[in-house]
Amino acid sequence: MTRAVWKKSDDPRVKELSERIEDKARKKAVDGKIKCAEAFALAKEEGVSIMNIGQALNLLNIKISSCQLGCF
Repeated sequence: MTRAVWKKSDDPRVKELSERIEDKARKKAVDGKIKCAEAFALAKEEGVSIMNIGQALNLLNIKISSCQLGCF
């Protein structure tokens, strides 16, 4: 997942974070979807913005479901 725009870096910590987020998102996804609340929790857990998580999910082709805001 290091191809994400916000992950362009040679810093090994960034690569580790990218891989960790990808792994957690894939584990939480059911039928290619992750609940909005889970995406928010993942962002908080990893210390990144929900926008970053959204970008990562887009790259992973994981859709957001049960949106807390009624958007998805």
